[in-house]
Amino acid sequence: MDFSYTILIPLIPLAVFLLLGINYNRIKPAVSGWIGSLGLFTTLGLSYYTAYQYFFVVGKVGDVYQTFTEKWRWMNFTDTLYIDMGVMIDQISVMMLVVVSTISFMVHLYSRGYMKGDPGYTKFFAFLSLFTFSMMGLVMAVNLFQIYIFWELVGVSSFLLIGYYYTKPSAVSAAKKAFIVTRFADLGFLIGILIIGYYGGSYDFATLNDLEGTVITNWASTSFMGLSVFTWGLLLIFMGGAGKSAMFPLHIWLPDAMEGPTPVSALIHAATMVVAGVYLVARLFPLYYFVENGYALNVVAWVGAFSALFAAIIALTQNDIKRVLAFSTMSQIGYMMLALGVSGYYGHDGLGYMASMFHLFTHAMFKGLLFLGAGSIIHAIHSNYIQDMGGLRKYMPITHITFLIAALSISGFPGFAGFFSKDEILVAAFEHNKLIYVIGVVVAGLTAFYMFRLYFGIFWGKNTKYEHTPHESPVSMTFPLVFLAIMSVVAGYIHFSDYVTVDHQSFEAHLNYPLAAIAVGVGMIGILLAYIFYKKPNGLPDKVATSFGSLYRWAFDKFYFDELYLFVTKEIIFKRISAPFAWFDKHVVDGTMNLIGNSTVTGSEKIKKIQTGRLQDYAFAFIAGIVVLAMIFIYKWII
Repeated sequence: MDFSYTILIPLIPLAVFLLLGINYNRIKPAVSGWIGSLGLFTTLGLSYYTAYQYFFVVGKVGDVYQTFTEKWRWMNFTDTLYIDMGVMIDQISVMMLVVVSTISFMVHLYSRGYMKGDPGYTKFFAFLSLFTFSMMGLVMAVNLFQIYIFWELVGVSSFLLIGYYYTKPSAVSAAKKAFIVTRFADLGFLIGILIIGYYGGSYDFATLNDLEGTVITNWASTSFMGLSVFTWGLLLIFMGGAGKSAMFPLHIWLPDAMEGPTPVSALIHAATMVVAGVYLVARLFPLYYFVENGYALNVVAWVGAFSALFAAIIALTQNDIKRVLAFSTMSQIGYMMLALGVSGYYGHDGLGYMASMFHLFTHAMFKGLLFLGAGSIIHAIHSNYIQDMGGLRKYMPITHITFLIAALSISGFPGFAGFFSKDEILVAAFEHNKLIYVIGVVVAGLTAFYMFRLYFGIFWGKNTKYEHTPHESPVSMTFPLVFLAIMSVVAGYIHFSDYVTVDHQSFEAHLNYPLAAIAVGVGMIGILLAYIFYKKPNGLPDKVATSFGSLYRWAFDKFYFDELYLFVTKEIIFKRISAPFAWFDKHVVDGTMNLIGNSTVTGSEKIKKIQTGRLQDYAFAFIAGIVVLAMIFIYKWII
């Protein structure tokens, strides 16, 4: 099977971006929405066709899924070290094509209604297409440098979309914050790439992940501070992934990124961009697993587990519905990371890897639905805050039902997609690390509580008197809600272990009923507590919040990590490090240059009278010179 046509998958949204961007003032807004949507529909069709061909026609030879690549040489460094550009078709890249194209197309359809009347309508669709192009290029990359190029393009796209409302200072600050924080992480990513390339002799994924190749077998040849250089390289690459996926402690940009339009939140910060870090670790999983007995993979597991718990605690206290969903995203990405971290490699032992990819897939559906549902609510009442909501089930029945489905799915309620993928993660954690399993179960309970705190607060709660009677969103917005609601149920019934595994061979995955019962029981407790607290207005939430005292305040203020970063930046970096350098630059470097310049000016002032342009001055100097020479000659002759 020739998969060379897949190059069209990223090129179509690139063409849409160029068309809309160049003809920004010539294309009518309604037309630009259709162009963007039709372009993504074509990409969606190609992605689904590729998935069908790969998983059901030609991808599997015997019991093993194959990898198909199309590459073109771009840069040569040595005979063995070079950079290609191309496309890679394998299990996880095809899965990501389906995820990105599905969510992006739904966001395009949704945005036609949500952004209607916005003065930058055409520009918005151009930016959406640029992001989709960048993400498609990232997931189809054949080597580390290609993925890094598109990684940075995703960063640029997110900067443009987060800061879309560029007249709002908060949106501009959020865009800069996201860009700067992820740049620090990406510096580590780049250094890691250079280390792996230098010591591994290749940037190509196929070469790096070859279990019988020299890269993995010779990983211990050089060490630094007790760890092999390969482990350091993998940790630095994970640093880039942690920044893009908003893992602790590089998470501070994600909540502020909610300043962008809500469809942006659904596209970038729920379903696609933030899972790029998970995809990166999965792409290099053989290295993470085999190098130095999985030391770097153990770091991935603990960072993921802590991030999941940390974000879930903060989500309990937030009142902005988009920020609750943002911290929920951070928590669910932590789930995916910890699943990779506790995974083995062969057969059923690789359950964690499969579960991580499964949860990535289901999470894209229900988290995209939650953000689009939040956008529908905000569109109706023009507020992001729970305290301004209540009783909306009567006014917005479609949004109500679809939001409830998403909330049940993310809470791991039996029968919904999130139940199946989350159960596999907890089983993998239980088999490999009991403490991480306990953290996962606690997070499951917290997730159910804060999601139904949102649900009851928005659709039940107090009977708010709205200034304008809320109404259901138009069909352009409700159709994506209904589609994603269906996917938030049926996606869980895909036998993912038949299609996406770490060793490319299918295995049987079954529900572990005792562990599933524990997770469901904890989730039901969370839902029941949310019902008691928020179904009807009462003073219980305030009493409980007060009883937690400083802990509640710390969680509400996100444990003051923003303030900590500001303190480190302003008081330490700027005042203690940058200020002395600035003084040295100003007084020593600039002073030296100024001294040289001033000396030149002073000297020129002294000698410029030699050439006055007046004939009599030159004649005087000429005669004076002759007189002086004559006197010297006479003096010498007499002596």
